[in-house]
Amino acid sequence: MDVPEPTRLGLHELADGRRLAWSEWGAADGVAVLLCPGAATSRRLGFGADVVDALGIRLISVDRPGLGASDPAPGRTLRDWADDIAEFAAGRGIDDLAAVGYSAGGPYALACAAAGVASRAAVVAGADEFAVLGDALPSDLRDMVDAVAADPAAAEESFAEFGSPDALWKLIVAFSPETDLAVYRNPRFERAFRRAMADGFAQGTAGYARDTALAMSRWPFAAEDIRVPVDLWYGRLDTSPSHSPDFGATLSRRIPGARHHLVPDAGGALLWTHAEQILRSLLDPAPTGD
Repeated sequence: MDVPEPTRLGLHELADGRRLAWSEWGAADGVAVLLCPGAATSRRLGFGADVVDALGIRLISVDRPGLGASDPAPGRTLRDWADDIAEFAAGRGIDDLAAVGYSAGGPYALACAAAGVASRAAVVAGADEFAVLGDALPSDLRDMVDAVAADPAAAEESFAEFGSPDALWKLIVAFSPETDLAVYRNPRFERAFRRAMADGFAQGTAGYARDTALAMSRWPFAAEDIRVPVDLWYGRLDTSPSHSPDFGATLSRRIPGARHHLVPDAGGALLWTHAEQILRSLLDPAPTGD
């Protein structure tokens, strides 16, 4: 499996002086699609590079603050991310933006949708709002949610102590079914994936720890209030509970008009195995909920 390097790379300076690092694939004048990457992975790992040109898509991946080459923003929130992307898009002349969130990037795409920064969104094997799922969560995730609720600073510090590219890779492999391992263990893909994780940790563990703390916290927006088209994509063979314990069923009921796709022969790697279908859903978005 080939994982091409980005076609274009750059840094965009925000009004407060921070820089957001970005990469792009596809036509520079194509339909702009923002990729919010998974946990601790950088802008360098895209998807669908073999179809973006044919679909007329300009795929843009942006490192979250403190990850990859984006400047840190201690205490950042999901709402701050939406504000950063709104400024980033305006500064780069993008007046219509779709968003894709993979795994831990799912809430970031939904934050952009909730704020109206993204006119449509797709969540792929995306993390649910764990803090509202209660007993539906596996015990280890429930313990993390409880730890963040009890003492956010201490919990975030503990996440920083765990985080590393190797630890995260081992966790991914341990919780992946054979259908995903066939993707992850492909030599080219593994090399690109692990490079993106090493890049994600280039500034240390603080960015990963903040991402994890936000994943275990209440979202600063209500999923029920999202009014742009949203597609939710999950693989029936996915065995990672950190994606969604019910394959996004609860989340799909909370977002008005959301289209829920449960792909029977896919696992958590469907961002790469079903890239064309996911991107086409953004070109033919779901109707907006009432």
